Amino acid sequence: MSETTHIENGLPPRKIIEVAKEVGLDPEEILLHGHYIAKIPVSELHKRANKPDGVLVLVTAMNPTPFGEGKTSTTIGLSDALRRLGYRTMFCLREPSLGPYFGIKGGGTGGGKSQVVPAEDINLHFVGDMYAVEKANNLLCTLVDNHLQHGNELRIDPRRIRN
Repeated sequence: MSETTHIENGLPPRKIIEVAKEVGLDPEEILLHGHYIAKIPVSELHKRANKPDGVLVLVTAMNPTPFGEGKTSTTIGLSDALRRLGYRTMFCLREPSLGPYFGIKGGGTGGGKSQVVPAEDINLHFVGDMYAVEKANNLLCTLVDNHLQHGNELRIDPRRIRN
């Protein structure tokens, strides 16, 4: 049994409706994807426009360890530490498993005891073939655009680029 399987199966998951209530989200407004995954509509942010802002910590662009711990594990660990210090915390992972698209690593749900569950659902969603094609296309477009903006050494004619 792998470490990932052991950790995920050893903890009882909380239904996202319970978590939504705890952080002050209207459970009727969140977009459920089963019992444990949801998206939060922008309208929930607009409802809080007159309330004081929290503190945003952005974890980005780090190299994972050989075991795969990187941004996701760091984000989870930081959130856990702040909660232990008495702060209310929430974190958002935006497409946490881009590594598989580029053949770097497995899923993107954290490592060790800092994991997001349900890992299997998250990994299955983010590593589908269509998503990989979309990400590769976006990466290629960004690289070409960047090349054009920085001298166009390859002399690419932007008028001949087709979608």
